[in-house]
Formats: sequence, structure tokens, C-alpha cells
Amino acid sequence: MDEGHDERRGPPEAGLLLRPSLVAALAGCATLLSCGSPAPGWPDAPIVVVSIDTLRSDRLPSYGYGGVATPALDALARGSIRFERAYTHAPLTLPAHASLFTGALPAEHGVRDNLGYALDPKKTPTLARRLQERGYATGAFVSSFVLRGASGIADGFDVYDDAIEAGTNPGESQRSGFETLRQADRWLATVKGRPFFLFVHLYEPHAPYAPPDPFRERYAAHPYDGEVATADAIVGGLFDALRREGAWDRAIVVVLSDHGEGLGEHGEDEHGLFVYRTTLQVPLFVKLPAGERGGTTDAVPAGLAEIAPTLLAAVAGGEGRTLLDPGRPAVPVFSETAYPRLHFGWSDLASAIDGRRHWIEAPRPELYDLEADPGESNDLAARESGGTLASFARERRVVPEPPSPLDAEARAKLASLGYLGGASAPGEGDDLPDPKDRVADANALRLGMRTLAEGDPAGAAKVLEPVLARNPRLTDGWESLARARDALGDVEGAVEAWDRALSGSGGDPVFALGAATTMLRAGKLAEAEALARVAVDAKLAGATEVLARAALLGGNVAEAERLAQAAVAEQPDRFPPRILYAQVLLARHRPKEALEEITRIVAAFRARTQQDPSLLRGAALVRGRALAALGDPQNAIAAYRAEIGMFPDQAAAYGDLAVMLAMAGDPQAARATIARLQEVVPRPVFEAEVRRVQAMLQRPR
Repeated sequence: MDEGHDERRGPPEAGLLLRPSLVAALAGCATLLSCGSPAPGWPDAPIVVVSIDTLRSDRLPSYGYGGVATPALDALARGSIRFERAYTHAPLTLPAHASLFTGALPAEHGVRDNLGYALDPKKTPTLARRLQERGYATGAFVSSFVLRGASGIADGFDVYDDAIEAGTNPGESQRSGFETLRQADRWLATVKGRPFFLFVHLYEPHAPYAPPDPFRERYAAHPYDGEVATADAIVGGLFDALRREGAWDRAIVVVLSDHGEGLGEHGEDEHGLFVYRTTLQVPLFVKLPAGERGGTTDAVPAGLAEIAPTLLAAVAGGEGRTLLDPGRPAVPVFSETAYPRLHFGWSDLASAIDGRRHWIEAPRPELYDLEADPGESNDLAARESGGTLASFARERRVVPEPPSPLDAEARAKLASLGYLGGASAPGEGDDLPDPKDRVADANALRLGMRTLAEGDPAGAAKVLEPVLARNPRLTDGWESLARARDALGDVEGAVEAWDRALSGSGGDPVFALGAATTMLRAGKLAEAEALARVAVDAKLAGATEVLARAALLGGNVAEAERLAQAAVAEQPDRFPPRILYAQVLLARHRPKEALEEITRIVAAFRARTQQDPSLLRGAALVRGRALAALGDPQNAIAAYRAEIGMFPDQAAAYGDLAVMLAMAGDPQAARATIARLQEVVPRPVFEAEVRRVQAMLQRPR
């Protein structure tokens, strides 16, 4: 560490990329210069970095695992430097990649979680920015919403392709790595003759584990391994593209993972909660131009923060420790997770690994001998002092600042991927619960949220209610329970859960917006409007849309039109505000314009590469109503049936269909439609829709 800098004070203003954060621990170097070479080894060589999300090193054949075939990575290992002991600095995607690109620890670059934090490139210059300034073409292609460009991670990239749909199902906040590869391949063809930096991020094998065929069948008993095999096939395709473009032999190619996966060890199903080796140790391969040093192994501990300065020094020269220094001294690697503190109010954790020993700074500290006990089952902390390793971890542990508010759509996307969607009031003080004592509740909360995202609100409520009884501060859980109860038609229960989320979070605007939506369904328009205005004041996406819906339900059609137009202007690429605007056109007795708007929406949807049908909820219903108003009952009936086919719980579509069938002289089909509605929606929703249908049939024709 520089003499005048205390890491606990927060990030310094600049220079982190050229001053790797692990330099603070170097005891064997009198100066930075003495630890590195100032001359570039491969001036302006192409650089390719591939991040395979959630890949444990010990689940690869090149690291001794026999349960999966990875021919592309096996071949890479034979032609590259394989780092035996590489570690992430945080078992979470966004903080880990921020360290990868800046050469800084999470407390230095400021990104402590996947949400609520953003990288400030002015304080922490990125590798992409430095290479761009040298004339490199820079392109990034990512496979998950977690690495959205808005997080600041896109700084320095000419092209940052994060085109992930705004779905709410687990598969819709990520995209197939094969699609990501196609986009990267197209970009490669545009940068011939220039030095380039290509970053490719694959979300396989992140949960939920759902590999495509043939890997689904081949690894049916071990779907995680099937996703590893899928990632290997994608990586192989990328390597083929580099060879086809004539870049492979002259390129520096780095393949790594941002973190591992618990896979049930230590009670952790996935990652983020703990800092055991299962989620910290990652594969790392560095292929140099012309295969230099290919097939060699490096056993010195390496941190992801050392990669950016290593690559910059390799192509541009510079001072500082790099991973390519064969005689670099072994220094501890620091890691952390703020996730339990930010989301549960439990203690954050810090970690230091020096090669053989692993110290975990927790309310009950832990110490492991990784050579004798790689599974970390024999805690030595009660018998041995952590010594300098413990001091190393404690000195670098920095309590996180509270996160910034996150908009509802971003929160829903992260929740659909299994991450907690919001944050509890962060735990304060030092006397906080140890996460290892509460791991079952953390797993249950994640299960409940994922169950809700998969469309089972009853199952979600059953899982969430006992967890919240034991952990009443978990605002994430109250939010999910509110949404589950809302979907079940339990408006009273949903309002109660929203109240708990709002009070526990100090009035989080996202929770206010969610509560406003529930109030709309309950017909409490004044309450809905008041809550939505809290979200509008916080400039949350979607808040104006809720106000427009309230105005429409309240009969103020002119105000609804103004607000719907504003909602579309705020988010022109989203379909729900446009569908709402078509509804308003219907209310303004302009069915032809409404039909034209729905036609444009459907055409835009079909033009998208990745299509999430949930984005079109209500579109066919509006189409049916427009056709009915235009005197086309047969096509209206077809539209209502299309809406029901896509959204079997869309009560209004059943009601409108029943009315249309009754008016067409088919009362038996109308009754069958109402009977089917009773089977698929909660009783309160069914009863409300039946009342609406009865009122419609009693109107004068």
C-alpha cells in the first residue's frame, strides 16, 4: 500500500489500474518497478478476455475433475499458462468484474454488490479505457443483466452489447452464450487490421442449470456439469472465430471465471453468502502470442485484480507486479462479501488466502489448511492463531456504504436470476449474526423468490412466510411475499406485506411503486396515486405508467392519455407503456388507432432477437377489444383466445371472451369459459371478474 493511503477511507482518485490493490501486501519488492518489466512483451497484441460465470476450477478436467468433457478448455490448458490458485475478490458477478477491469478491490472501486452500486470510471480507470486511448478497438458482449452497461462497467468500450430482454422469468434476464458468441463474431469481422480488445461474458453455468441438448441429456444427473460443457462448446466456437480471422496466434487470450458455486457445500447452494474456497477459487488460463510458455503451470496465488495491469503491461509496458513475472513473490489474496450484510442484516465476511492457509474473518473466525483439507471441513481457528493472515484480512475489510435505490425492473431481473431483488436496511454495528448460522434461511429466501419468478405464487408464499417469521427485517422477502399474495388475489395480505417492506426499508420508493400496483388492483385509486408519486419523485422507471393506469381506472381519460404518452416517452423501448397507451386510445373511442398501435408493438416484438412473451401481456386483449369495437366479433374472439393461450391467468380475457360468446348466441361456450376461469385464478379474482361480466351483459345493446 502507498504510505499515505488508508484503504478504509474509500477509493483514491486515480491510478488503481497501474497500482494493483495487492501491491499493498508485497514484502519482497522494494519498489513497484522492481517487481515488473517496464517494456511491453507484445506491443499492441490483440487481447481477448472470456469470463465464464460461476465456474468452479475444480469442476474442470484441467484442474483434476473427471465428470465432464471440456475439449476446448483442455486444448487451451495445453497451450497456455494455467494458474493453479486463482481467486476472485468477491463471489458476486458485478464486483468481481469491476475488480477484473480496474485492478482494484471492491472497497477501492466501490462496487460492493450486484445492485445499488456503480463503477465510477473517473476514480477507477478501466482496462478498456486505457486500451481505447492506445487506439484499440474495444468490444464487449455480455450474457446477463447483472453486467448491464448502466453499472459503469461499460466504460471504455466502443461497443457494449448487453441486449438482455426485460423479462421476469429466470431465463429472460440472461441470454444464451451462443447468441452472445454470434454478436461477438460479427464484431470481430469489423476490426481487421486494428489492435482490439474483446471481452466475452458467458452466463453458463450460472443457476438455473438448464443446458441445451445434447448436454441436457448427456448430463441429466448433473445439470451444472452440462452447463460447463455448454460453456466449453461456446468457448470453442470463439476460438475458431479468432483462428478464422487470423488473430489466434498473435493474441493474448485470457479465460477465467468471476467466482465459483457452492453446490451445497457448507450449506450454500449457489454463491454470494460465504467466502469459502468453493466460491472464491476460479480457473485462470493465459495464452500468450505464438503459444509462449504454453503448457506451464503457475502455483503462486493470483487475484483477478492482477489481470488488468498484467495485460496493460504486456502490450503497452508499465511498472508494477504482473502475473507474467515468473519470480513474483507469493502474497495473500483478499476477498470479501458484503451480500449478507446488505441483504439480511447479518455480518459481512472477509477472507485472506496465502496459498496454503485460508483465514475467514467472521463473527466466529475460521482457519483452514487448504493442502490438507481442500474441502475446508476442519476449522483450525480454535487451536491456531491466524497471525499475519488474519491481520491482512482485518486491515482490508471495509464496511460497505448503503446501496443506492434500484428501479423496479432492474430489481425484478436480478430476483429472477436468484439474487435478492432489493436490500434490507444494512446491518449496523459489530454484533451481527454469523451467516453460517443462518444459511438455511438464506437458501429458503432465494427459493421463495425463484419460485415466484417461475410463476408459482402459492408455493412462494408457503416458503417465504416461515422465513419472514424468523427474520422480520428481510425487506426482500416482504416484497416477494407481497407480490405472491397479490398474484393470489389476497389484496389485504399483500398490503400488509408491502407495509412491512416499506417500514423496514425506510420508505423505499420501489416498494412504494409495488404497493401502488396492488392498490390499483384493489380499486384504491387515491392510495395508489399517492404511493406512485413517491416513486415519481424518486424518478423510478414505471412510476408514470402506474399514475396513468390510476387515471384511466378513475375515468380521467384525458389525464390518462397525457401520462401514458409521458410513460412511453420515458421508456420508448418497453412494451407495457405502449400497450397501456393503446388501452387509453380505446377509452378515447379510437379503436382503429389502438389496433394500429398493437400491430406496431407485435411487429417490434417479433423483430427482437430474444423474445420474452411476458412483455406482451395485455396486447392481444387490447386487440380483441379494438376488433370488437370495430364490429369484427370473430377476430375479437380469436384475439381473446390468443391472450388466454399466452397468459392463462389473464382474467379479463376470459370475461371479455365469455361476453362475446354469449352475444354471438353461444351461451354454452360462454359458461365453459367462465368455468375455466374459475379453475385458473384465485377465488377473489374470479368473483370480481364474474361481477364485471354480469354488468357488461346487463348493459343496453
